[in-house]
Amino acid sequence: MRLKFPLIVLLLVAILGGLSYKTTLANSSDSPQPLEEILPSFGYKSAEAAAREFEKHFKEELKLPLRIPPIQFTHHFGRFTDADGEMNDHFELTMISDQNPQHHFKIEVRPIKYKIPFREEHGLKSLKLENGKDAFYSEKAALGFNLLIFERENWQYIFSIDKDVANIVTADVLVQIANTIDYKVGEG
Repeated sequence: MRLKFPLIVLLLVAILGGLSYKTTLANSSDSPQPLEEILPSFGYKSAEAAAREFEKHFKEELKLPLRIPPIQFTHHFGRFTDADGEMNDHFELTMISDQNPQHHFKIEVRPIKYKIPFREEHGLKSLKLENGKDAFYSEKAALGFNLLIFERENWQYIFSIDKDVANIVTADVLVQIANTIDYKVGEG
């Protein structure tokens, strides 16, 4: 008899809990919020405006590549992160597609004196840029992304490409993109 009482109480709690549980059904007209509405809440803005903030902060010119990966993007946004001090301050350019989520390319730029260190365990493959400088490619340093890391003038550049498109945007393609940074302002 004593065993039946706790079982009955447990059964009653389960039934009453199940009756009070409400399910919410999604309306068929519901759709995700557009990226241009979501990303500004995370500090993203036009790439040009973010680059100007970065240059003003560091009082130095920022050059970005003239080429982009040969995949489709629907949006590009920039963000300047101005943390306490300068150690974590950096510029970020993000290119994404709302139709192909794996089409995601990011450029992060920071002063060399605050560069992110990469080590051998990151599986670094050494490559050469056209200007003779070294670049390093890694398939291990970032979860879900392949990276190209290099330094130019006073900046460390980190290119990130989604691993799902690594068969299209290879290390060689990233090097070709990096090589388009070497231009003079006002050339045309």
